[in-house]
Amino acid sequence: MRRHEITDRQWEAVSPLLSGKATDCGVTAKDNRLFFNAIIWIMRTGCPWADLPERFGKANSVCRRFRRLAQKGVWERAFLALQAPELEWVMLDSTVVRAHQHSAGQKKVTPKPSALAAAAGVSAPRFTPAPRL
Repeated sequence: MRRHEITDRQWEAVSPLLSGKATDCGVTAKDNRLFFNAIIWIMRTGCPWADLPERFGKANSVCRRFRRLAQKGVWERAFLALQAPELEWVMLDSTVVRAHQHSAGQKKVTPKPSALAAAAGVSAPRFTPAPRL
């Protein structure tokens, strides 16, 4: 199994949703699993269609078939079939979720007397916040 390929269990869930099976009327696809792995490869790598490896077939053919299936809504059904059902009920408790140390925001900076005022011997005005209305 290669890096960007689906498992046998995932393929069993998706294979009935793709057209081009031997039981479908019309043209039978050469290898539906290879086509699906080509789509997974494109999605995971983010490469353009032209960079699709030759082992998946002609990039233009794979792209046209992908678009036809997208117009039919096949990809939405396929990704719903692959969705992990137990993730719908996940609850996170904020007491166990840790934030990164830099997520608290910028440090508060207190105003310092300016260097010119200190050099001139004049005390810099104190910072007073604006009154709240």
